[in-house]
Amino acid sequence: MTYKLWLAFRIRRRLNRSFTVSFILFAFLGVFGCFSAIPLIYAVNNAFKPLDELFIFPPRIFVRNPTLDNFYDLVALMGNSWVPLSRYIANTLLITIIGTAGHILLASMAAYPLAKYRFPGSRTLFSIVVLSLMFSGHVTAIPNYMVMSWLGWINTHASIIVPSLAFSLGLFLMKQFMEQIPDALLEAAKIDGASEYRIYWSIVMPNVKPAWLTLMILQFPMLWGSDGGSFIYSENLKTLHYALGQISLGGIARAGVGAAVALILMIVPITLFVISQSNVIQTMASSGMKD
Repeated sequence: MTYKLWLAFRIRRRLNRSFTVSFILFAFLGVFGCFSAIPLIYAVNNAFKPLDELFIFPPRIFVRNPTLDNFYDLVALMGNSWVPLSRYIANTLLITIIGTAGHILLASMAAYPLAKYRFPGSRTLFSIVVLSLMFSGHVTAIPNYMVMSWLGWINTHASIIVPSLAFSLGLFLMKQFMEQIPDALLEAAKIDGASEYRIYWSIVMPNVKPAWLTLMILQFPMLWGSDGGSFIYSENLKTLHYALGQISLGGIARAGVGAAVALILMIVPITLFVISQSNVIQTMASSGMKD
């Protein structure tokens, strides 16, 4: 007993850092945090720089004479487009919202039986999911295009939405997180007469909120930044990323507009991440754990 108390005291002393060590650690992390924030600060300042400051050498991080001309020029250019800006925004929101919500729903519904039930082939199915994480999107691009062409979904929004529903990383994260829910909690709900769908919706999903918020963080920027690629050809079906990207390719004269475009495209995913970052950190810390 005396040895256990001494060991616990030693462990506690090791875990307790002095003020000096804590200050040095936070200062060290703060320096690297500021260094990591430089690209974001630079992009924000570029959006408000006049054209002469964008091409000055050596480049300056902070703007000296801020202006909104870049945004005015962007509005003027989009106003002259034969497809209205609202149509591009609607297309982007349609793809992003349906793709993100659909993926969270399907990934969680597929992960629930894999995490809480043992049936023939369950381990094999999960092994296939893990194996699919090894393949990048470039490897599966041609088979994906062939499948979409066979289904007749080329030049439709379904060609972007449907493949996003099968994001295997989402199923992996949801399963790993659902495994940490106590089985006794689910059994108690069954004793009270709750159906499987009620257990899934009212017990499992609230308890894995950090996991599906993380999926939202991962899936939303990917769909928000999609330009349709080789699947969408019609101009009235294109996304906001494509329209703004075409404007920014107008050469040196549109460099300021390009900086404004970059800020608009990044501000939505960054805002979403800032709001949900605590849940993302919790999920990444828990996804590799097992009971």
